[in-house]
Amino acid sequence: MIALLQLMVGGFIVLTLVYIALSFYSRSVRRGKLKAEWDEEGMTGDREAFVRQGLKDYDGSLRRKLILGVYVVPVVLIGVIIYLVNFY
Repeated sequence: MIALLQLMVGGFIVLTLVYIALSFYSRSVRRGKLKAEWDEEGMTGDREAFVRQGLKDYDGSLRRKLILGVYVVPVVLIGVIIYLVNFY
């Protein structure tokens, strides 16, 4: 039972680090695309306000929510593997 608890805590820590890294990476890619869009279209006005609004829209997007799959997919896969090993 202790080994399962260690696996769960260790896995949660690793998945959290992966989630944080993936979130930062995804947000920086989105920021770069917004800046490139600003430059391509030759917009005028406040560039930082445009980027800030774009990132605010990104925070509520489906892509942002899909990053939570970092927690769901490994847990489901481990559960399926445990089930298949023990019952088939």
